[in-house]
Order: sequence, then C-alpha cells, then structure tokens
Amino acid sequence: MTPLPDCYCPADGTRVPAGTLAWCCPLCRGPLDLDFAPTPAPLKSLTGRVNSLWRYAETLPLASPTTTLGEGRTPFVELRDGISAKLDFLMPTLSFKDRGAVLLAELALRLAPEQVIADSSGNAGTAIAAYCARARLPCTVYVPEGTSVKKLEQIQAHGAHVNLVEGDRAATAAAAREAADAPGTFYASHVHNPYFLHGTKTYVHELWEDMGGLLPDVIVVPVGNGTLLLGAALAVAELHSAGLIDRRPALYAVQAATVAPLAHAWAEGAADLTRTTPPPATPTLAEGIAIPDPPRARQILRAVRESGGTFLTVTEDQLRHAQLDLASQGLYVESTGVACWAAVREGALGARTAVVPLCGAGLKTGLAPASPA
Repeated sequence: MTPLPDCYCPADGTRVPAGTLAWCCPLCRGPLDLDFAPTPAPLKSLTGRVNSLWRYAETLPLASPTTTLGEGRTPFVELRDGISAKLDFLMPTLSFKDRGAVLLAELALRLAPEQVIADSSGNAGTAIAAYCARARLPCTVYVPEGTSVKKLEQIQAHGAHVNLVEGDRAATAAAAREAADAPGTFYASHVHNPYFLHGTKTYVHELWEDMGGLLPDVIVVPVGNGTLLLGAALAVAELHSAGLIDRRPALYAVQAATVAPLAHAWAEGAADLTRTTPPPATPTLAEGIAIPDPPRARQILRAVRESGGTFLTVTEDQLRHAQLDLASQGLYVESTGVACWAAVREGALGARTAVVPLCGAGLKTGLAPASPA
C-alpha cells in the first residue's frame, strides 16, 4: 500500500505525521494541508480507465479504493450563452460532497478508528454517512437545528447517528470539534481534513477531460467553507504545472447576500476575515453555504485573488428564480446548488465561457417558497 503523505499547517508550517488521527494543527487548531504534489496523466492515457473519479489516480493521495460507489464523471451539459453546467447532483448521495467523502472514508479505513464523526448542514453529513456505511464504520453526524428534514432522513437511512445541535452552523462545528478530541475518534471534517479537498479537485480534472484538454475562461463555484473552490485551485495548479493547460481560468466565488463574510472581506481588500466586520448573518435559502466564519478564509481569498477572479453575491429572489429557471430546463436542483447559476445567468460574465456546478438535488430541500408579497 502506498504510504500516506504527511500533513502540515498552512498558517504556521507545523507538520503532522501521516497515520495519526490528528485533525488540526496542534498549535493554532487550524485546518491542515497535504504535503503532496502529484502530476496528472495526459489526456490520451485516460482512455479505457474506470469511469469514476478514481480514473485520475495519479492525482489522489490514496489508491485501490474499497468504498467507491462509482462517484464522479457526472454529465456536462450546455445551459446557454457560453455557460455550461456540471451535474454533480447526480452523484450517489445526490451532491458533490461524495467526491471528498469517499477519500475520507478510505482514509478512515486505513487508520481504523473506534468511531467517525462529522458536522454538516446536510449534504456533507449525508455523504460521510453513506461512505461510512459502505466501509462498515460507525458514524455520528452533528447537524444544526433547522436542517432539512429530508437531509436528516437521508443521513439516518445510512445508519448514522444524528446529533442535533441547538444553534447555527458555527455552534454545530464547535460541538463536533470538541467531540473530535476524544481518543480513537476520526473527525471526517470536510473543512479541516485536506483529503476532502483532494477529492473535490476531481471536479476540475473532469472538466478538463470533458472539454478535450481545455478549461473555460471562468469556473464559478459556490463558497461557504470553500472546499470546492480550494479543490478547484489545486486541480488548476496541477494541470498547469504539468503543462496540460497553458492558462489558468479565473475562479468566481458566489455567496448568498445574507451570509457573505468572504465577499465583504473581498470588497474591503482584506486578506482574512479578521480585518473586516461583515453585517450580521440572516437566514438564507442557500443553507449549504451559510458559513459566517470559514476556517480556510485566508486560503479562499488568496486563491480567488491569484486566479484573477472575484466574488459575487445573490439575493433570495435570485435564488428562487434560478431554481425555477433550471427546473424549466429539466434540472431540479436544491436552492444552495443553484447559487452559481443565479449569479451568472443574466450576463454577469459577458462573452466569456464558464462552467457552473449544480451541486445538490432538488429532492433534498424541495422548491424554495415564494417570497412574501
């Protein structure tokens, strides 16, 4: 079996040896990155490989998966005006989070913990629960009160225990992190654990293959904790370093206007959230990206800046209209998953080509209610 790479703290450089259950930097308690710089395979060499994200084996920190459900290789379809969509709501658990969850489950199998815990507003918890079920690992998912009943049903159907936390998403994360310090516990954090990012980056490797070895001018991604955006940045860097693309696309990050700490920091020219005070968050239909204090904020802002991208925000009415617009095109997507389409469907990108992810199925939340008259 290929040795696991070490982790390190991107904030202070502290190293964490492979093979431990450590989930954060022991000094600053911040998220970790992997000491891993893969070289992706050329386009022609992908022919005939397994039709899942594991076809990009050279770019993944784990090999020989046993928990796979065939995740990845989702359809790529044109919407209109040079904008295409990646249908990641057609993954096994109906969201893009399967890309990272399968790597976390594979890692947990190798580390053999006594229990696995996760925290989530719904989709990540569902994905972790499903892949832990596949791996026969006991799993507890911490979720905030107010989480969609349909998402709770899906988590429980996979056999995971649900721990409902009073308060918001931040309170839920705090409760899970406290539990994560118990001996024998693997914290399947889609925020702190870098294996999740290396799973989500396969989204861009697939785009590159879908487009015949090219990438669009702009990759638009929804941002709460920023896992898809940071994964995209990883993949773009890998492809560029290997000489497989000659230019890097701009990364456009989308937040709900009511919970937009990163967009506010961006507008103030801040490098982190510590230099800005965004207005208080209010409820949003885009519950999956309603993160008031993302732990990887500095990395997210830097990735967008270095790509030549920007931040966009969307209103609740824009989310409602975008969900109905996509449904009229045959695509039933949850209200968080339509955020990127809401941001760009009325020409915000001009003549540039772009790809948006449709991240979660509409069955998870139903149609967004009409706004009060």
